[in-house]
Amino acid sequence: MNRYLVERSFPEGLEIPTDDRGAKSCLNVVDGNAQHDVTWVHSYVSPDHKTTYCVYDGPSPEAIRSAAETNGLPVTKITEVRVLDPYFYH
Repeated sequence: MNRYLVERSFPEGLEIPTDDRGAKSCLNVVDGNAQHDVTWVHSYVSPDHKTTYCVYDGPSPEAIRSAAETNGLPVTKITEVRVLDPYFYH
């Protein structure tokens, strides 16, 4: 599996409640991703909640884009990435 950084823009801001509704919303994304052999690893959210940077594993950028479409999520940019660990060089 390849790893991707997916940038998403939410002009109105992204608000996911920290309750059962938010948990269900996130699990729905996980289920939608599974239809495309895509795994959501984790995400970073900008302080204004208008941009997210999501780490995904998947077979291709097309699969990532298809999963986003299934889940009704925007995609601004998809970049294939590799891990650079500062502790690797010791």
